[in-house]
Amino acid sequence: MSAVGRFQSGNAKTSRLRRGDGGRSAQLREDATVTFAAERELAGIDDIIEQLNRQLVGLAPVKKRVEEIAALLLVDQARQRYGLTAPRPNLHMCFTGAPGTGKTTVALRMAELLHRLGYLESATLVHAMRDDLVGEYIGQTAPKTHRVLDRAMGGVLFIDEAYYLYRTTDSKDYGQEAIDILLQVMENNRGDLVVILAGYKDRMDVFFESNPGMRSRIAHHLDFASYDIGELSAIGAMMLERSAYYLSPAAEEALRSEVARMMTEPHFANARTVRNSLELARLRHAHRVSSDLHREWTRDELMRLEPVDIVEPRTDD
Repeated sequence: MSAVGRFQSGNAKTSRLRRGDGGRSAQLREDATVTFAAERELAGIDDIIEQLNRQLVGLAPVKKRVEEIAALLLVDQARQRYGLTAPRPNLHMCFTGAPGTGKTTVALRMAELLHRLGYLESATLVHAMRDDLVGEYIGQTAPKTHRVLDRAMGGVLFIDEAYYLYRTTDSKDYGQEAIDILLQVMENNRGDLVVILAGYKDRMDVFFESNPGMRSRIAHHLDFASYDIGELSAIGAMMLERSAYYLSPAAEEALRSEVARMMTEPHFANARTVRNSLELARLRHAHRVSSDLHREWTRDELMRLEPVDIVEPRTDD
Protein backbone atom coordinates (compact mmCIF):
# COMPACT_ATOMS: atom_id res chain seq x y z
CA MET A 1 0.00 0.00 0.00
CA SER A 2 1.30 3.49 -0.81
CA ALA A 3 2.19 5.94 1.90
CA VAL A 4 -0.79 8.08 0.91
CA GLY A 5 -3.31 5.29 1.01
CA ARG A 6 -1.84 4.03 4.21
CA PHE A 7 -2.38 7.27 6.10
CA GLN A 8 -5.54 8.78 4.62
CA SER A 9 -8.29 9.40 7.13
CA GLY A 10 -11.81 10.60 6.61
CA ASN A 11 -13.41 10.73 10.02
CA ALA A 12 -15.12 13.88 11.29
CA LYS A 13 -12.60 14.48 14.04
CA THR A 14 -9.69 14.51 11.62
CA SER A 15 -11.60 16.80 9.24
CA ARG A 16 -12.18 19.28 12.07
CA LEU A 17 -8.54 19.16 13.07
CA ARG A 18 -7.41 19.73 9.50
CA ARG A 19 -9.27 23.03 9.51
CA GLY A 20 -7.24 23.96 12.55
CA ASP A 21 -10.11 25.69 14.29
CA GLY A 22 -9.87 23.74 17.55
CA GLY A 23 -13.66 23.52 17.48
CA ARG A 24 -14.06 27.33 17.52
CA SER A 25 -15.68 27.53 14.08
CA ALA A 26 -18.88 29.55 14.71
CA GLN A 27 -19.30 31.81 11.70
CA LEU A 28 -19.22 35.60 12.20
CA ARG A 29 -21.11 38.30 10.36
CA GLU A 30 -19.07 40.58 8.13
CA ASP A 31 -19.62 43.53 10.50
CA ALA A 32 -18.57 41.53 13.62
CA THR A 33 -15.25 42.12 15.38
CA VAL A 34 -12.85 39.78 17.13
CA THR A 35 -10.26 40.10 19.88
CA PHE A 36 -7.42 37.68 20.50
CA ALA A 37 -7.01 37.86 24.27
CA ALA A 38 -9.69 35.24 24.88
CA GLU A 39 -8.41 33.07 22.04
CA ARG A 40 -4.87 33.11 23.47
CA GLU A 41 -6.17 32.21 26.90
CA LEU A 42 -8.39 29.42 25.58
CA ALA A 43 -5.48 27.88 23.68
CA GLY A 44 -3.10 28.33 26.60
CA ILE A 45 -0.53 30.04 24.38
CA ASP A 46 0.85 32.22 27.15
CA ASP A 47 1.26 29.14 29.35
CA ILE A 48 3.40 27.50 26.69
CA ILE A 49 5.52 30.62 26.18
CA GLU A 50 5.99 30.82 29.94
CA GLN A 51 7.12 27.19 29.99
CA LEU A 52 9.71 27.96 27.32
CA ASN A 53 10.97 30.98 29.25
CA ARG A 54 11.15 28.92 32.42
CA GLN A 55 12.84 25.91 30.84
CA LEU A 56 15.23 27.60 28.42
CA VAL A 57 17.72 30.42 28.95
CA GLY A 58 18.15 32.84 26.05
CA LEU A 59 17.03 31.74 22.56
CA ALA A 60 15.06 34.96 22.03
CA PRO A 61 14.81 34.54 18.21
CA VAL A 62 13.49 30.98 18.61
CA LYS A 63 10.91 32.00 21.20
CA LYS A 64 9.83 34.89 18.98
CA ARG A 65 9.30 32.51 16.06
CA VAL A 66 7.17 30.23 18.24
CA GLU A 67 5.01 33.22 19.12
CA GLU A 68 4.78 34.20 15.45
CA ILE A 69 3.61 30.71 14.48
CA ALA A 70 1.00 30.82 17.26
CA ALA A 71 -0.17 34.22 16.02
CA LEU A 72 -0.42 32.96 12.43
CA LEU A 73 -2.65 30.09 13.51
CA LEU A 74 -4.86 32.27 15.70
CA VAL A 75 -5.40 34.73 12.85
CA ASP A 76 -6.00 31.83 10.45
CA GLN A 77 -8.80 30.59 12.72
CA ALA A 78 -10.34 34.05 12.99
CA ARG A 79 -10.30 34.44 9.22
CA GLN A 80 -12.07 31.10 8.83
CA ARG A 81 -14.88 32.35 11.08
CA TYR A 82 -15.40 35.23 8.65
CA GLY A 83 -15.52 32.76 5.77
CA LEU A 84 -12.08 33.79 4.52
CA THR A 85 -10.70 30.50 3.31
CA ALA A 86 -7.02 29.81 2.74
CA PRO A 87 -4.95 26.63 2.49
CA ARG A 88 -3.95 25.10 5.80
CA PRO A 89 -0.60 26.61 6.84
CA ASN A 90 2.41 24.43 6.19
CA LEU A 91 3.76 23.56 9.63
CA HIS A 92 6.73 21.31 8.82
CA MET A 93 9.90 22.72 10.39
CA CYS A 94 13.67 22.48 10.56
CA PHE A 95 15.56 23.12 13.81
CA THR A 96 19.28 23.73 13.35
CA GLY A 97 21.95 24.05 16.01
CA ALA A 98 24.50 22.19 18.10
CA PRO A 99 23.47 19.50 20.60
CA GLY A 100 22.09 20.69 23.91
CA THR A 101 20.64 23.98 22.63
CA GLY A 102 17.00 23.17 23.41
CA LYS A 103 15.72 21.79 20.10
CA THR A 104 13.88 18.83 21.62
CA THR A 105 12.35 20.98 24.37
CA VAL A 106 11.00 23.47 21.83
CA ALA A 107 9.67 20.60 19.69
CA LEU A 108 7.75 19.25 22.70
CA ARG A 109 6.23 22.66 23.40
CA MET A 110 5.43 23.10 19.70
CA ALA A 111 3.56 19.79 19.67
CA GLU A 112 1.56 20.96 22.67
CA LEU A 113 0.83 24.32 21.04
CA LEU A 114 -0.40 22.80 17.77
CA HIS A 115 -2.60 20.36 19.67
CA ARG A 116 -4.16 23.08 21.83
CA LEU A 117 -4.90 25.17 18.77
CA GLY A 118 -6.58 22.19 17.10
CA TYR A 119 -4.06 21.70 14.30
CA LEU A 120 -3.00 18.27 15.59
CA GLU A 121 -5.04 15.50 17.13
CA SER A 122 -2.54 14.88 19.93
CA ALA A 123 0.48 16.51 21.57
CA THR A 124 2.54 13.36 21.06
CA LEU A 125 6.12 13.77 19.87
CA VAL A 126 7.89 10.75 18.41
CA HIS A 127 11.69 11.02 18.35
CA ALA A 128 13.43 9.15 15.53
CA MET A 129 16.88 8.82 14.00
CA ARG A 130 18.24 7.12 10.92
CA ASP A 131 18.29 3.62 12.43
CA ASP A 132 14.59 3.91 13.27
CA LEU A 133 13.70 4.59 9.63
CA VAL A 134 16.30 2.95 7.38
CA GLY A 135 16.92 -0.76 7.04
CA GLU A 136 20.16 -2.55 6.27
CA TYR A 137 18.74 -4.83 3.58
CA ILE A 138 16.26 -4.67 0.71
CA GLY A 139 12.67 -4.63 1.93
CA GLN A 140 13.39 -3.41 5.46
CA THR A 141 13.20 0.37 5.04
CA ALA A 142 9.57 0.84 4.02
CA PRO A 143 8.13 -1.19 6.93
CA LYS A 144 10.42 0.57 9.43
CA THR A 145 9.50 4.00 8.12
CA HIS A 146 5.78 3.19 8.10
CA ARG A 147 5.94 1.94 11.69
CA VAL A 148 7.44 5.23 12.85
CA LEU A 149 4.88 7.21 10.87
CA ASP A 150 2.07 5.12 12.37
CA ARG A 151 3.28 6.01 15.86
CA ALA A 152 3.64 9.72 15.05
CA MET A 153 0.45 10.18 13.05
CA GLY A 154 -1.76 12.80 14.66
CA GLY A 155 1.22 14.46 16.35
CA VAL A 156 4.82 15.47 15.64
CA LEU A 157 7.63 13.37 14.18
CA PHE A 158 11.01 14.75 15.31
CA ILE A 159 13.88 13.39 13.20
CA ASP A 160 17.21 14.16 14.83
CA GLU A 161 20.40 14.33 12.73
CA ALA A 162 18.16 14.07 9.67
CA TYR A 163 21.09 14.48 7.25
CA TYR A 164 22.19 10.92 8.03
CA LEU A 165 19.16 9.68 6.10
CA TYR A 166 21.03 10.51 2.90
CA ARG A 167 24.46 9.04 2.18
CA THR A 168 25.90 10.12 -1.14
CA THR A 169 28.96 7.93 -0.74
CA ASP A 170 27.03 4.65 -0.50
CA SER A 171 25.27 3.56 -3.68
CA LYS A 172 23.59 0.68 -1.83
CA ASP A 173 22.18 2.87 0.94
CA TYR A 174 18.40 2.72 1.48
CA GLY A 175 18.00 6.15 3.06
CA GLN A 176 16.53 7.64 -0.10
CA GLU A 177 13.62 5.21 0.15
CA ALA A 178 12.79 6.55 3.61
CA ILE A 179 13.09 10.13 2.34
CA ASP A 180 10.71 9.41 -0.56
CA ILE A 181 8.10 8.00 1.82
CA LEU A 182 8.49 10.97 4.16
CA LEU A 183 8.14 13.43 1.27
CA GLN A 184 4.90 11.81 0.15
CA VAL A 185 3.37 11.78 3.62
CA MET A 186 4.53 15.33 4.43
CA GLU A 187 2.75 16.58 1.32
CA ASN A 188 -0.43 14.52 1.42
CA ASN A 189 -1.01 14.24 5.17
CA ARG A 190 -0.18 17.74 6.33
CA GLY A 191 -3.38 17.80 8.35
CA ASP A 192 -2.40 14.73 10.33
CA LEU A 193 1.33 15.07 10.93
CA VAL A 194 3.98 17.72 11.47
CA VAL A 195 7.58 16.72 10.72
CA ILE A 196 10.48 18.53 12.39
CA LEU A 197 13.97 17.85 11.02
CA ALA A 198 16.90 18.69 13.29
CA GLY A 199 20.69 18.80 13.15
CA TYR A 200 23.75 20.95 12.62
CA LYS A 201 23.01 23.85 10.26
CA ASP A 202 25.84 23.26 7.79
CA ARG A 203 24.97 19.58 7.43
CA MET A 204 21.26 20.33 7.06
CA ASP A 205 22.11 22.83 4.29
CA VAL A 206 23.95 20.08 2.41
CA PHE A 207 21.03 17.70 3.01
CA PHE A 208 18.55 20.19 1.51
CA GLU A 209 20.80 20.80 -1.49
CA SER A 210 20.77 17.06 -2.16
CA ASN A 211 17.01 16.82 -1.52
CA PRO A 212 15.28 19.93 -2.93
CA GLY A 213 11.89 18.25 -2.50
CA MET A 214 12.45 18.18 1.24
CA ARG A 215 13.48 21.83 1.35
CA SER A 216 10.28 22.86 -0.46
CA ARG A 217 8.17 21.11 2.18
CA ILE A 218 9.76 22.90 5.14
CA ALA A 219 8.03 26.17 5.99
CA HIS A 220 9.77 27.23 9.19
CA HIS A 221 13.52 27.25 9.83
CA LEU A 222 14.56 27.95 13.43
CA ASP A 223 18.24 28.33 14.25
CA PHE A 224 19.32 27.55 17.82
CA ALA A 225 22.47 29.47 18.66
CA SER A 226 25.02 27.94 21.01
CA TYR A 227 25.02 29.36 24.52
CA ASP A 228 27.69 31.69 25.83
CA ILE A 229 29.47 31.20 29.15
CA GLY A 230 27.05 33.41 31.08
CA GLU A 231 23.99 31.60 29.74
CA LEU A 232 25.50 28.20 30.48
CA SER A 233 26.28 29.24 34.05
CA ALA A 234 22.68 30.41 34.45
CA ILE A 235 21.43 27.13 33.01
CA GLY A 236 23.53 25.21 35.51
CA ALA A 237 22.18 27.23 38.43
CA MET A 238 18.62 26.69 37.19
CA MET A 239 19.15 22.94 36.90
CA LEU A 240 20.46 22.77 40.46
CA GLU A 241 17.62 24.87 41.82
CA ARG A 242 15.08 22.40 40.41
CA SER A 243 16.78 19.68 42.45
CA ALA A 244 17.10 21.78 45.63
CA TYR A 245 20.86 22.30 45.30
CA TYR A 246 22.83 25.50 45.01
CA LEU A 247 26.42 26.62 44.48
CA SER A 248 28.57 28.39 47.03
CA PRO A 249 30.21 31.58 45.63
CA ALA A 250 33.48 29.70 45.22
CA ALA A 251 31.67 26.84 43.49
CA GLU A 252 30.04 29.31 41.08
CA GLU A 253 33.51 30.42 40.00
CA ALA A 254 34.66 26.82 39.74
CA LEU A 255 31.67 25.91 37.55
CA ARG A 256 32.26 28.90 35.29
CA SER A 257 35.91 27.91 34.82
CA GLU A 258 34.97 24.28 34.21
CA VAL A 259 32.34 25.21 31.64
CA ALA A 260 34.83 27.49 29.87
CA ARG A 261 37.26 24.57 29.67
CA MET A 262 34.61 22.16 28.39
CA MET A 263 33.52 24.60 25.69
CA THR A 264 36.89 24.08 23.99
CA GLU A 265 36.40 20.33 23.72
CA PRO A 266 35.22 18.80 20.41
CA HIS A 267 32.22 16.96 21.85
CA PHE A 268 30.87 19.83 23.93
CA ALA A 269 27.04 19.73 23.91
CA ASN A 270 25.97 22.99 25.58
CA ALA A 271 23.30 22.48 28.25
CA ARG A 272 23.61 18.70 27.96
CA THR A 273 27.29 18.81 28.92
CA VAL A 274 26.54 21.17 31.82
CA ARG A 275 23.82 18.82 33.06
CA ASN A 276 26.19 15.84 32.95
CA SER A 277 28.88 17.82 34.78
CA LEU A 278 26.43 18.74 37.52
CA GLU A 279 25.31 15.13 37.87
CA LEU A 280 28.95 14.27 38.56
CA ALA A 281 29.11 17.15 41.07
CA ARG A 282 26.13 15.72 42.92
CA LEU A 283 27.83 12.32 43.03
CA ARG A 284 31.01 13.82 44.47
CA HIS A 285 28.99 15.83 47.00
CA ALA A 286 27.06 12.74 48.10
CA HIS A 287 30.27 10.73 48.48
CA ARG A 288 31.96 13.56 50.35
CA VAL A 289 29.25 14.05 52.96
CA SER A 290 28.34 10.39 53.39
CA SER A 291 31.98 9.37 53.89
CA ASP A 292 32.22 11.39 57.10
CA LEU A 293 30.00 9.00 59.03
CA HIS A 294 29.94 10.72 62.41
CA ARG A 295 29.76 14.37 61.42
CA GLU A 296 26.42 16.10 61.88
CA TRP A 297 25.37 17.68 58.58
CA THR A 298 22.86 20.52 58.30
CA ARG A 299 20.09 20.87 55.75
CA ASP A 300 21.99 23.68 54.06
CA GLU A 301 25.15 21.58 53.77
CA LEU A 302 23.14 18.87 52.03
CA MET A 303 22.02 21.47 49.47
CA ARG A 304 25.28 23.38 48.93
CA LEU A 305 27.90 22.31 46.40
CA GLU A 306 31.50 23.39 46.90
CA PRO A 307 34.41 23.70 44.41
CA VAL A 308 35.66 20.23 45.40
CA ASP A 309 32.35 18.86 44.09
CA ILE A 310 32.56 20.71 40.78
CA VAL A 311 36.12 19.74 39.83
CA GLU A 312 37.53 16.46 41.00
CA PRO A 313 40.81 17.08 42.88
CA ARG A 314 43.93 15.88 41.13
CA THR A 315 45.86 13.10 42.81
CA ASP A 316 49.62 13.15 42.48
CA ASP A 317 51.30 9.91 41.51
